[in-house]
This record gives sequence, C-alpha cells and structure tokens, in this order.
Amino acid sequence: MNTGRTVAIVGAGPVGLAAAAHVMERGMTPIVLETGPEVGHAVRQWSHVKLFSPWEYNIDAAARRLLEPSGWNSPDPQAYPTGGELAERYLEPLASSTTLREHIHVSARVTGISRVGFDKVRSKGRGDTPFELRYRNGAGEKTLRADAVIDASGTWWSPNPAGANGLPAIGEREASVRIAYGMPDVLGTQRGRYASKRVAVLGAGHSAIGTLIDLATLAQSAAGTEIFWLLRGDDPAKSFGGGANDKLEARGALGSMFAELVQRGSVRVEPAFRVTHLTMAEDGLRIGAGSACCGRSLIVDELIIATGFRPDLGFLSELRLSLDPALDCSPALAPLIDPNEHSCGTVRPHGALELAQPEGGFYIAGMKSYGRAPTFLMLTGYEQVRSIAAELAGDIEAARRVELELPETGVCNVSASVADGGCCGGPAKLDASACCASDETARQSGASGCGCS
Repeated sequence: MNTGRTVAIVGAGPVGLAAAAHVMERGMTPIVLETGPEVGHAVRQWSHVKLFSPWEYNIDAAARRLLEPSGWNSPDPQAYPTGGELAERYLEPLASSTTLREHIHVSARVTGISRVGFDKVRSKGRGDTPFELRYRNGAGEKTLRADAVIDASGTWWSPNPAGANGLPAIGEREASVRIAYGMPDVLGTQRGRYASKRVAVLGAGHSAIGTLIDLATLAQSAAGTEIFWLLRGDDPAKSFGGGANDKLEARGALGSMFAELVQRGSVRVEPAFRVTHLTMAEDGLRIGAGSACCGRSLIVDELIIATGFRPDLGFLSELRLSLDPALDCSPALAPLIDPNEHSCGTVRPHGALELAQPEGGFYIAGMKSYGRAPTFLMLTGYEQVRSIAAELAGDIEAARRVELELPETGVCNVSASVADGGCCGGPAKLDASACCASDETARQSGASGCGCS
C-alpha cells in the first residue's frame, strides 16, 4: 500500500495509539475510534493496579518520538506505573499534546466493519475496495471509509465466565449482584464491598494473584475478612511464577509474595474446584463444583472471577477471518502463544506476517490478537503495530525485521512431561545439572541457562 492512505484504528489504548503513531511516521493518516469517553478507557478500569513491567517496557518508540518535541516529562524508565499513571502520564499527553489529537474520536463505538458495497461472500474486486466502518456516538450511527484497518480494541469488556467449560456457570447471570470480574479495587474505591466479608477469587493468573494479595492486605485491617482461592487446576504452585528467575523483577516478586501468603494460611486454597453452579442463598452466594446434588460447594459473600478474557469478534462478522479453532487468534500466531504448550522464556516477537488475515489490509493487534491466550505483553503489541505500519506502507523488509527483545519469564509451565519432550525440547542429554535440552544448549553457548531451571 502506498503512503497517503487512511488507516482506521479501533481502540485508543496503548497499542491503538502506538499504531496511530507508527502510521503517521509512515506518511499515512490514522483515524482512531475509541468506545470510551477518553483515551485509555479500558486501562482506567484497572487504574489502581501496578504493572509488573517498568516504564521502559511500556512506552512505544514512535509514540515517544511524537511526545518529545511537545515538552513531555518522560517518567523514570525504571519506575513501575499503575494503570492510572499509564493513562495520565503517557496516553493523555500522547492524545492531547501531539498531532495525534486531530485523528482521535472518543465515544465512538464500532458496531461493524465491511467493504464498501461488498458483503462477506462477494470476491471479485474485493481487495481494491475500501473498508467501511460503522460506529455510534452521541449523534447516532455514522460511517467512515479507510484503506486499511487495525483492530486494537482489546478484550477488557469480554471477561471469561466462571464456568469451567467456558460457558457461564448455571445461575451466573442471576447472581451478578455478588460477582465482579477482573481486578476490582479492593483496597480503595471498593473496600466497603469486600472488607469483613467472605470473598472467593476464581483464577490462577496474575490478575487473580494480585487480587488475592490485596485481599490479604485488607484482612489485616478488616477483621472477619475470609479469603478463598478457587483453582480449576490441581497444583497451586504453578501460579507462583519464576521468582528470582523472572527478568521482570516485579512479576517474579508477585509470585513469591503470594506463595508466602498461601504457606502462612492467609488464603484458603480450593484446588480442582471447577465451578458449575452459582446460587443465591439466604446466607450468601453458594458456589458449586460438580453436580448440583453431589458436588463440592462453599458459601461466600462475594465472588471475583479472574479467569482471563476473550476477544469480541461480533463486529467483524462481515470480514474474512482465519482463526485458530482453540485460541481465536490468527493460525500463524497460535503455536507461539498456545498456553497448552510449554514456553521457556518468551513468546517470539512477531508482526504483520503472523497477524495477516484473508481480508487483505485488516489486522488484529494488541491483547485481542492473542485471542484467549493470557501471555500478552504491551511491548509485544508495540512491535506488532510497528511491523503492520511498515507492511501497509510497502516496506516489507522493515515489516519482517524483528526490533524487539523480550524479557524472559523464568517460568516453565508444562502440560507434558519433560520425558515426553514437552519442556524445552525434552530432558538434557549430557549436562545433568540442566533442567531441559534448551537449558543445556544455552549453557553450552555461554549463557547462564534458559531461565526455567
């Protein structure tokens, strides 16, 4: 695609605004549509949460180049921002103090994307036809046209339900008054809801762990606060992370801190608790696992569901998409991020090639590009949109070039045993002190190891 074309970007979060910055650098015109009333609307929903990556990993290079001439006060690269600080100190200046401000439309919810005059079935001439985006704002329904589209709308508004089978638990909708999703601010704005209550947290990822740690802190000053950790899996230790091996120091420390809380008994652990039923009762919310008559259950006052998110693909129904049947991401990306497979270190950096769809000129980027996989890092999204912008501008060499080195997780999450080759290529062949083949290879090349030992 030649420069001078228009690129519609759905979402004005960190990745969406980074996409706009890269598009502008390439001589194209971005049109950013944000559902919320201000940029970073989803980020502001978890404004109390501190990121486990410092500022140096959360500022896009093209965005920085736009900000620096504006007199922007760059944060300390080694400091860890909260979601609110990310929005206030980075996203707001980027949207209001640079030339991006002319291209951002807030309170503009995209409801559908298609090709002008083409439904999903019609093929001849399709690739030469602009996209048509339909959106709603305070003035009603509107449309705009663009030569390409980057969907960076994220997944925040599509949380996974409580049911272990991927469906809402029976009674989940009826019990919504006692349910929260994601990471509620239990130490701040929602303290009154959780203080001195029986609170269950369902999930095993960073959101669940962070919330459980906050609840344990709350319990120190709010007598009667009881904390239950509901795990679908059998092994709580899988959630403790890589500890000192994690090159994102704060992420490693989060897991270590949580492990200590569990060992002290500050959190009651319920492993293999696969929720099936939620029932409103006189004495609280009954959470059931198994059949309604014979399974396990417990009674709580509040349930926090932190089981991750899934992409909203509804407004893309008239576009030709190819999605992995398990993860709802592009088929080329799926093997790199599949949580069923072991990943030592990092997800390999990727870009336009892996994110391409049958609908030419359309890309899903950022958190949404990972579908249901939970391993997304903001820096990965920045590399994605850098590559996509280069491809749209016709610079294929730059689009294929990798310009990102990600920090290692230091975690071996394996579904298969080492002996079956499921962990880093199987067991070490010569070095008995190595945890796996990849660890052995890394040591032979002079490195300290693959990070998972």
